[in-house]
Amino acid sequence: MPAKILDNTSAEERLIWYGLVLTYPAYVLGATYIVGSLLGWLIVAVFVLRCFVEGKPKSQAVSSLLCLWIVGMLVMELALIYGHLNFNLSGGQLIKSTIGWAKGWALLALFIVLGALMPLKTNLIPRACCILGLHSLLFFVVSLLVFLVGLSGEVYVSPLKVVGGPGPAFFEFKFFGINPETGWPRWQYFAPWSPAIGLQSCLLMILCLKEKNTGWKVVGISGALIMCLSSQSRAGWVIFVFILPLTLVLSNLHNVKLLFASAIGFAVVALPGLVLIEWVLDLYQQIKESRPDSTRVRKALATLALQRWEHEAPVWGHGIVENGPKYVERMPIGTHHSWYGLLFVKGAVGAVALALPLLITTLFLLLQAQQSKNAQTALALILILFIYSFFENLEILSYLYWPALLWIGASLKVEAEHCVKPNRQVNL
Repeated sequence: MPAKILDNTSAEERLIWYGLVLTYPAYVLGATYIVGSLLGWLIVAVFVLRCFVEGKPKSQAVSSLLCLWIVGMLVMELALIYGHLNFNLSGGQLIKSTIGWAKGWALLALFIVLGALMPLKTNLIPRACCILGLHSLLFFVVSLLVFLVGLSGEVYVSPLKVVGGPGPAFFEFKFFGINPETGWPRWQYFAPWSPAIGLQSCLLMILCLKEKNTGWKVVGISGALIMCLSSQSRAGWVIFVFILPLTLVLSNLHNVKLLFASAIGFAVVALPGLVLIEWVLDLYQQIKESRPDSTRVRKALATLALQRWEHEAPVWGHGIVENGPKYVERMPIGTHHSWYGLLFVKGAVGAVALALPLLITTLFLLLQAQQSKNAQTALALILILFIYSFFENLEILSYLYWPALLWIGASLKVEAEHCVKPNRQVNL
């Protein structure tokens, strides 16, 4: 099966394929973070070499959007440098932080640009994601057996941690963790923590929906569903359920009948009024109380990040992440939230550097989604990333969700070419 899919594929496409289907072997070795961080730069090197030999790519239709992402992520590095100089941090720390930027924010622009410029076989990423879903199902079964027989889910921390990274969790191999508030297992699969796999499960579900083979599609979506449920990520549960209906409504703003039906639906739903509102509020409170300590720490981290950003470094930020005090469990300030983290580390400049390309790309895909299923998929992916930015740090997880970035970039190319040549039929 893989041989057929990989027929007539480029070296870049093969790197993408094996980077996805070998996720779990890499996880066992504790190398997921290393592979995800280096893969984009390796693909860039191969792509640049190909352009040198064969000539530059033909598509120039999305140059403005690509430039926006490139400039935005370069501004991130500029803010990082200014923050280091402003707080008199060492040159060694600046080098370390720049390497972190290359493995974090830089990957957002890198993979989107690669997806837009290089040729990409249409069924490559969906099939690879479905295979990853199958591997996740198998991993869940094995890890559940490990739990049932009473063995510890934590296996080891890979010696590869010596290369450096955000923390030991990025190099750890374990079958599951234990939720200290409930005593029950909580799965993180190949991610550093459980909410991160909640994000990944939502993205995988959208990508698996593009698989043409029904059997593989069912397997892939089932794997994504199990990942989401067992991660116990509150944000993941909500997004997994509502992202498709939300995308459907946003993709049919031109459809008067659908909008009329939605209005009637809202009116009907509004009839029970207070009963429905109370039920939703109770449900929300139950979800929050399912992990009360987590909710408390998240709120405290957000407050601390905003206060220190506003009073100490409102424009350029502090330059580096700092661990918080004891009452936030010594967690890094600004974690669990991309925007608070950006404000603290890179100030208002960094927040704008992400907000502009993210917002403009979303608006572009929203407009194209009114008439294109390709744009609808990309819109769903970027909406997931945007929503999850309020619950997770997108920078340190970019090594995981790079397939979504590639697909968004490829969709930008297709939709831009369609705008230039409206009579041309294009499909991703």
